Amino acid sequence: MPKDHSTQPTAADYGRTNRTKLRVNKRAHYDRETVHAILDEGYVMHLAFVEAGVGAGAPVVIPTFYVRDGDSILIHGSRKTRMFKTLAEGVPLCASVTLLDGLVMARSWFHHSMNFRSVVAHGAAHLVEDEAECVAALALFMERVAAGRSQGSRPPNAVEMKQTMVLRIPLEEVVAKVRTGGPNDDEEDLDLPYWAGCVPMQTRHLMPITSRSMTQDVPVPDAMVALVGDVRKTGG
Repeated sequence: MPKDHSTQPTAADYGRTNRTKLRVNKRAHYDRETVHAILDEGYVMHLAFVEAGVGAGAPVVIPTFYVRDGDSILIHGSRKTRMFKTLAEGVPLCASVTLLDGLVMARSWFHHSMNFRSVVAHGAAHLVEDEAECVAALALFMERVAAGRSQGSRPPNAVEMKQTMVLRIPLEEVVAKVRTGGPNDDEEDLDLPYWAGCVPMQTRHLMPITSRSMTQDVPVPDAMVALVGDVRKTGG
């Protein structure tokens, strides 16, 4: 279960700010353990920012693959994309990751909900310029896909490295929001003849499918098979 910190932040917590306060305080979690666990389980982050260039001034939200590196998030992509060109300038951004754990069925329409774990972070991205740091970052992406994948595939060549931009987003203003459990029906509705409960949901891997373009007799790596048994945790 995520930790619920209602006291002043400690070294293990991210500090609260006006932008990370939640209306339902009991669902807010600022401890690094909870925040990092959610980020480490997710694959897709949605990045919101105001775009530069064509359509300047209009907000956009872009989903992207990410990896956590300590107290920061790494993303990578083409240097030619407007998204990376804009973020590299250090514009304000908001990043969000959500893990859906279940549908909550209540007796009333009003109290239907979802069980979830999410993280929202505010800040700005910084360009990673050191080539060795970029290579190390890209290796982290490969290891996030599957353990040992950085050694089980070809590293980027000079041309690919030149085309790729790596950005680091420090985790400073960040909060996790978590909902678990069943419906919160009103007391006067408890005797109504409607089913109430939760329908759990999971993200899971299926059996690997070998590419038809394979020309070498290479067995499916053990790490790929292990993913099938790596059932995602649920919030209950």
